[in-house]
Amino acid sequence: MKKIKIIKNRSDIGAGTRGSDMGIDAIEIAAINAANSFFNEHDSEDVTTSNESIYHKKTNSFAKRIVHVVEQCSRVSTSLQQNLKADRFPLVLSGDHSSALGTISGIKATYPDKTLGVVWIDAHADLHSPYTSPSGNIHGMPLGAAIADDNLDFQVNQVSEQTRKQWEKMKNLGVEGAKVKPENIIFFGVRDTEEPEDKQIEKYGIKNYKVAEVRHRGLDTCVAEALKKLNTCDLIYISFDVDSLDCDLISYGTGTPVPKGFDQHEVIQIINQLIDSNKIACIEFVEVNPLLDNRGNKMAETAFEVLNALELAKLQA
Repeated sequence: MKKIKIIKNRSDIGAGTRGSDMGIDAIEIAAINAANSFFNEHDSEDVTTSNESIYHKKTNSFAKRIVHVVEQCSRVSTSLQQNLKADRFPLVLSGDHSSALGTISGIKATYPDKTLGVVWIDAHADLHSPYTSPSGNIHGMPLGAAIADDNLDFQVNQVSEQTRKQWEKMKNLGVEGAKVKPENIIFFGVRDTEEPEDKQIEKYGIKNYKVAEVRHRGLDTCVAEALKKLNTCDLIYISFDVDSLDCDLISYGTGTPVPKGFDQHEVIQIINQLIDSNKIACIEFVEVNPLLDNRGNKMAETAFEVLNALELAKLQA
């Protein structure tokens, strides 16, 4: 029986707002307050962080703190490789979403000959590069790095040579070049994008199951269709950003909240139906920010509700 390994990555240096590094502890507090022993039932490990880099002068304005984000993603990638090779199932709890590049890189480095699919449950596409990003926050770039496409047709920023070199490191983390083909990415709930990302989605035909479509056509239908689109993939990575949830319904406890998202029951159902595919290599939760929560610890409590409802026994078989 495969063991679940909780990987705690308390890093928020890829975000524009501080506080998501505290999200993991907020989720644990939610479990404690619910008298739930979830975190006692599974082994865990802490990934070393470089959160002190937030005090450094920003020398890479179009990819803020990129040197340290590359370092952090490398640590996450190493942790993934070690746990996957030990036949553990990695359940990753991260601060900001830049971590996903490390996670994806770790999976691909462990299984270089297998085709990886990505299900991205998020309000944002995160397909930017330093050349296109309006903010320079790297949590908006992990999929851009994972597909290794700078999107230069829609370049708006002139990046420094140092930034360019670090970005090349990001794109080549784990294995050289793309870790995932764009056609093997499926979005659920993406509803807040910029033009360069829209052009990438259009160019590659990336399917985005928007909230309205999921509710109109039926969740079961959409997930089944998504799995059919990924039928050539050997493995699937699920990334759950809590800003995919409806901030007005749940909470504003995340760095970039967006209205009109999913409720937690829909996310639970989406992930559990994906688990039934027997292809899931890793699940990651990101972007809980208790400092921004307007309802106590509501976002972390909701994230834990999702976590606790996952059919993890199927992943251990």
